[in-house]
Amino acid sequence: MSVKGPLDGLLVADFSRILAGPYATMLLADLGARVIKVEGPGGDDTRTWMPPVRDDVSTYYLGINRNKRSIALDLKNEADLADAQELARRADIMIENFRPGGLARFGLDYDTVAAANEKIVYASISGFGTGAGAGLPGYDLMVQAISGLMSLTGDPDGSPYRAGISVFDVMAGLHANIGILAALHRRAETGRGQHVEVNLLSSALSGLVNHSSGYVAGGTVPFRMGNAHPSLFPYEPLPTADGELIVIAGNDGQFRKLCQVLGLTELPDDPRFGRNQDRTANREELRPILLERLATRTKDEWFRDLIAAGVPCAPINTIDGGVAFAEELGLDPVVTTGGIPGIRNPITFSDSQARYELPPPGLDEHGEEIRKWLRS
Repeated sequence: MSVKGPLDGLLVADFSRILAGPYATMLLADLGARVIKVEGPGGDDTRTWMPPVRDDVSTYYLGINRNKRSIALDLKNEADLADAQELARRADIMIENFRPGGLARFGLDYDTVAAANEKIVYASISGFGTGAGAGLPGYDLMVQAISGLMSLTGDPDGSPYRAGISVFDVMAGLHANIGILAALHRRAETGRGQHVEVNLLSSALSGLVNHSSGYVAGGTVPFRMGNAHPSLFPYEPLPTADGELIVIAGNDGQFRKLCQVLGLTELPDDPRFGRNQDRTANREELRPILLERLATRTKDEWFRDLIAAGVPCAPINTIDGGVAFAEELGLDPVVTTGGIPGIRNPITFSDSQARYELPPPGLDEHGEEIRKWLRS
């Protein structure tokens, strides 16, 4: 039986490629929107991003395209362009991540689409906005470098590193969805849609939170500290008898609990360590004291006792361990859609639910039925 999600009844024309847009539209589709994925004749680039693969299909593509219907349209072909324009005319939401202005020659830019469909909520995702950066290609790795994130990632004396995922693509997709939902709320009042614009660099600077704030509000340019935190200690991996364990004292109370478990009950009353700002300033004096005690037991033993005492800590898992731990907690992280395993939509609702009905589509898998509908 089909699940009715909170966005049931909304039609999304998805003209996006790669990651930011497809991730955004998959989340909308999970929540009930009908998403039609428009691909060029060669398909979304991520279809070819492999390994890894499942049944000769890129798992990158599989991870961000469930619950969608695919139609392949060549916008340089007159009939296909007419179908694309009709889809935009009928849609509630259109999302695209072409270079700014790239769809204007096809009559698929916001102004042209909105003239025919005043209710459209039209979301554009770019790399660097529509001004002087409009011509720059919008790859996440470029933005990690330009935004300053890479300057913060890696060993203090080593080279800058990129994050392990395309973090700003994901962030921009989430920001786009926030904008889309806000525009839908406004449309309920006015009857008119609007243009939602998100760019990766702005998402990056917003997402750098305490670091970007430290610069613009405090005049401090942050620097690479490895796994250390500039404002907290301990807040990093610390070695135990058999490996590293993330240990966190996010406030003075947690530090006192940590010291109780470690048998270092005198430390919270030491003026060098009693307050967070003191511990941070004197971290090089505190670290060897903690390491000496942590070295006496294994990471699993410390994890058990510290968590029981209310001290935040965590083993450093590989992805399989992360999925397994979520399963142990009853979060049911893996869902199967048409035989294809994927990660569950992270949002839950009290009176509706996400759906997992359509597996990621093959290229133009639904083209015939969509063309018939558009031309009816």
